[in-house]
Amino acid sequence: METPCSLSAKFEGSFAYYTVKDRMPQILTKVIDTVHRNKNKFLELHGEEGIEAEKKALSFFSKLRNEMQTDKPILPLTDEWPDTQIWNQYLDYQKTLLSDGEEPSWFRSPWLYVECYLYRRIQEGLWLSPPVSEYDVFRDVKNQSFFQSQQAILALCSHLQEIKGKVNVLSNDEVRDEIYKLVQVSLWGNRCDLSISGGQDNSQKTSILSSLEDFQAFILVDDMNSVWNILSKNRDGNTESRTRVDIVLDNAGFELVTDLVLADAIMSLGLATEVHFHGKVMPWYVSDTTKHDFDWTVQQCLAINNKWMSKCGQTWKENLKKRRWVYHEHLFWTLPHEYCTMAEVAPDLYTELQKSDLVFFKGDLNYRKLTGDRKWDFIVPFSQALRSFHPAPLCSVRTLKADVQVGLQTGVGERLTATDTDWLISGKYGIIQFSPVV
Repeated sequence: METPCSLSAKFEGSFAYYTVKDRMPQILTKVIDTVHRNKNKFLELHGEEGIEAEKKALSFFSKLRNEMQTDKPILPLTDEWPDTQIWNQYLDYQKTLLSDGEEPSWFRSPWLYVECYLYRRIQEGLWLSPPVSEYDVFRDVKNQSFFQSQQAILALCSHLQEIKGKVNVLSNDEVRDEIYKLVQVSLWGNRCDLSISGGQDNSQKTSILSSLEDFQAFILVDDMNSVWNILSKNRDGNTESRTRVDIVLDNAGFELVTDLVLADAIMSLGLATEVHFHGKVMPWYVSDTTKHDFDWTVQQCLAINNKWMSKCGQTWKENLKKRRWVYHEHLFWTLPHEYCTMAEVAPDLYTELQKSDLVFFKGDLNYRKLTGDRKWDFIVPFSQALRSFHPAPLCSVRTLKADVQVGLQTGVGERLTATDTDWLISGKYGIIQFSPVV
């Protein structure tokens, strides 16, 4: 029996909790270092106002780090961003989950909540420090990750152009095989997560394509047949139908390129007529994709001195111009809410996703929010863990980097736990996990 999911209903489940040994203090320290290193840049752009803004932001972040490390209560937001009231209402909701008199704090609150809260507080510190309010403290490491992955990107773009060169002679089975390859590339590209590595280099140095067969054994759930059944409908004859695929993005850098290549192939092979991308409205989890990251990546590919990569950039820019590709931003993706509350908290976004024939949810954070980041039994069906979140057929494409996983065959989770204690968090294993509309 499914449990109702709303802000007025408590869920009888066990949350994951944050500890001080986690990666969050390391990330905040890097934010402080980054702001300080850019002092001269702020001076050049904004004069003395820039220097004062740098001092104000550093003071804010130092205080925030102390709050985190000493388990202080979670504080309401004080800026005037459109989501401020929603965040403060969610803090009130968290208080209802505790015994009378207790306050939500850094160590005694669910991990997913405080982790999201950290990134939102980082933005608060910047927004309260004009004129550097729009500065992305993670942009340099995101850009660096892209450039350090360039050989892998070149190989992937070359492969895409080979596919497109023979599109008219590929059989249905061959098209399926090519899409399956690119879904797997998109899966393993999810390993390049800078929030997991604490901002350290985690780029893709070599082509994934040559390693797919070796990685096959590490895919714990492979629902590609269900994904193909949806995508192949458009190829099977009805030329007047419109098929929409949505991709809820995760990391910028190499992973974003794998998503763009997959989207290009899906359209070029006649499996969809439009692709919609969903990204973050603010810098998030170090490497998550923003509109700036998306546009910057397309432009970098277009401008590169390589004909296949440049060809990809040209096609992608044209797709965006003609709205065959559409990029969406929504505040909900940077709220602490589980996705089962979307219909209540962000009904406009839920309605938008209902227009899709298939929604890919990329990465670990999306999976945690899909399943509520709770300690489910490994064999609980994915559709059950989603609770009331069923806007469209959806597929999670994710490497495991957090200790939540559902939909496994009986005994698989226990066997892995006995042989590989870090299997849930190492990124070694992946899933292509589908759920229909139920």
